[in-house]
Amino acid sequence: MVEDRLIILHANAAIVVVEKPAGLLAVPGRGPEKEDCVERRIRRLFPDCPGQPAVHRLDMDTSGLMVLARTREAHRELSRQFAARLVEKRYQALLEGVVAGSSGVIELAFRLDPNNRPHQVYDPVHGKAGVTRWRKIGDEQGRSRIEFTPRTGRTHQLRLHAAHPLGLGCPIVGDRLYGVRKEGERMCLHASLLRFLDPESGSWRTFTSPPPF
Repeated sequence: MVEDRLIILHANAAIVVVEKPAGLLAVPGRGPEKEDCVERRIRRLFPDCPGQPAVHRLDMDTSGLMVLARTREAHRELSRQFAARLVEKRYQALLEGVVAGSSGVIELAFRLDPNNRPHQVYDPVHGKAGVTRWRKIGDEQGRSRIEFTPRTGRTHQLRLHAAHPLGLGCPIVGDRLYGVRKEGERMCLHASLLRFLDPESGSWRTFTSPPPF
């Protein structure tokens, strides 16, 4: 399922905050069919921004909040904040099945499966640790609505932590890699909160976005 509309929530001389639709790449992939992305659209709207304004990514199937830099200085500062884990990110997800418990922390090490790209696999020996706090918001007709707060930023971290038996054991609804996607269904994972220091003002900024599911 592809949604087209890229919503700009805020822009100043240093940053642009957008709400990415599900189905749109964050940065360009390989091949002409993968050129349309958040980064290219922002560069068209703000031609003076750096060649690669994105400082973080969301999976193509994930919707929600992204911040992009309009200057090289802002890009360096935001990258520093992400590397130092100063940026707060929260996600909402709808999971297939009823999750036991009300909250907790998932710590699982995983890595890329080179024989089945882009899948990630659990590997406590060679994998990199991923840490996620989670809280159940409620149960909805055999599904659980979960708030995720990742402490690390591994590829597919929330998707694998949701689906793996050592995590929550319930894949995200519509996850075509770690669960099952029905015809016309989107993956129900949304970046709902983003908090960081504005490189222009030096003050904390918090943006929120309600999930569309």
